[in-house]
Parts: sequence; C-alpha cells; structure tokens
Amino acid sequence: MQAYYRPIVQTDPSRPDHALTLAGGWAWFAEVEVLSRHDAPQRISALDLPGEMRDRLTAPRADIARLDLSQPQIMGILNVTPDSFSDGGEHQGIAQALRHAHAMRDQGADMIDVGGESTRPGAEEVERQAEIERTAPVIKAIREEMNVPISIDTRKQVVAAAAIAAGADLVNDVSGFTFDDDLLTYVGNQTLPVCVMHSLGDPTTMQDDPNYDAVLLDIYDFLEGQVEALVAAGVARDQIMVDPGIGFGKTVQHNLALLKRISLFHSLGCPILLGVSRKKFIGTLGNAPEPRDRVAGSVAVALAAVAQGVQVLRVHDVFETRSALNMWQAVSG
Repeated sequence: MQAYYRPIVQTDPSRPDHALTLAGGWAWFAEVEVLSRHDAPQRISALDLPGEMRDRLTAPRADIARLDLSQPQIMGILNVTPDSFSDGGEHQGIAQALRHAHAMRDQGADMIDVGGESTRPGAEEVERQAEIERTAPVIKAIREEMNVPISIDTRKQVVAAAAIAAGADLVNDVSGFTFDDDLLTYVGNQTLPVCVMHSLGDPTTMQDDPNYDAVLLDIYDFLEGQVEALVAAGVARDQIMVDPGIGFGKTVQHNLALLKRISLFHSLGCPILLGVSRKKFIGTLGNAPEPRDRVAGSVAVALAAVAQGVQVLRVHDVFETRSALNMWQAVSG
C-alpha cells in the first residue's frame, strides 16, 4: 500500500533544532502527515521519513529558466487571445502585448507566460497555425527588447517549437503532456524545462461533472507518472515544475482540498507552480462575480500557498501580488 508524505510546513521564526529546510527555500518542517488511500492520516517526525523521501523534500530546487527557486517567483500572464475568461482581447497584437509585458516586468514579474489559446471552461480548440501566429511574433518581440524568462502556454508541439525558436525558455502544458504526444517527445529531445499540469479532460468538457476517488492523491499519482514520463523522454527531473491545475476539471471542494494540502506535491522532488488568479471559485467564495474583482481573493490564496512553500505563482495582477509578497516576506522573515 502506497504511502504519501506531506510536510507540515512552517515559517515561524522559532524553529526547532531537528526541523528540516523544505526544498532549500524559506520554509521548514518538523512533522509530516502520512496519507494513504485506506487508512486515516498519521503524523510522524520528519526525522522518521524514508531516506529517499527526505532527500526529495529537502533538496534545494535548481534554477529553471533562470528562475531562482529558493525564493517565491511570479509568472505574469500574457494572454494574446480574443476570448480568455479575464482579459480576452486586451493584449492582442504585438504592440499591446509588448506594452503589457514591459508593465508586468516593471511591476515585478520574474517570467512572462505567453498563451494563444484560451483554456477556460467550455473553450474550443484553436487551430495550430492561428496559435503560432498569435504567440511566436509576440515572444520574438519580447525577447528582442527584454531580458526576461518567457514560457509558452500551449498543448501543441508545433506551437511550442515555434515559440522556442522565437526565444521562449520553457514549455507550460495545461494538459500535462497528454494532448499531443509529439510535444512530450519534443521537449525530451530538446531537453527543455517544462511545467506539467493536471487537467481532467479538455477545456470543452472538464467542468461538466468532475469526479475523483481521492482528488489529492489522484492528482499526485498523475503528476508522478507524467514526471517519470518526461524524465524517460530526456527532460532532467530538476527542470520540471508541477501544477495541480486548480479549476481544471475540479469543483470548489476539489480546489479547496488541493490548496489545503498542496505541500504534498513537494514530495515529487519538483518545484510547484500554482495558478489560481481570478478563477471562478475565488469569485464564488469571495463574492466577486466579475473576474476583475477577484484580485484580493487571488492574492490571499497565493500567500497561503507560499506559506506552504509553493515556489511559482502564475498571476494576472503582478503589482498587487508582488506588493503583498514583499510584505509577507518582511513579516515572516
């Protein structure tokens, strides 16, 4: 029977001598919650962890695409789409996209994530050439003017290849490298850094009736399998970020279950990326029907995740997130 090990993460300045540093970063843990599919959770001392799991949880995370993962990092969202749920149509065209990229960088973004296909619930697939035409010229323009890491948010190999040729550094696949088999082969052959996300089905159907046996463990198992597949294809394990995919085939309760125990994913030995910015569950719980009114709720969830050691925050509102993160770091030490 498989056991799952979740560090109970702390940032308190009063740290016991036997505590372990989490992932070489800003947080620590002295206890671990042991989860399984059949038994009640148990707490054990971090000193009682199996050796391999202790190494996974404590090993410093390598830089990925020039991101220093010993500190929280902000990925700014640049949607060059007409129909994204929050900012569709606002940043189409090279001039508008470049202006927004500069603004996010000035506000504190550590990476720019360029996407040319909306993956909101109910969104239809975008034809490959159209997605290339939306993203590659924008990436080329950013690369020519800015020394900032760039990720391409795509499920498709030809789109990723065009983006990398234009200057992108990382491939961020919301399908977890299950939509296009050629994409997994490509990133392996090119030894590219990647982010692998969990999604239940396609955007067109993912919110119809999402069901899991045990949402936290099911998604952990999926990500573990995809990390192993990427490593087998040629991607270095320390160049893989994992994302539990909040809102992608999940109910409000699924999202909350993942966020409450998101530190479990540190035991994959990879940095964690979290994308909750302006999502519907924040509107539901935060009484904010309009996406633009969900900034406060988005920042609150982001800080709660950083307190669990999450390394990368994917956000629309860079200034607000950076300001809040600076204050959180100041008071948490």
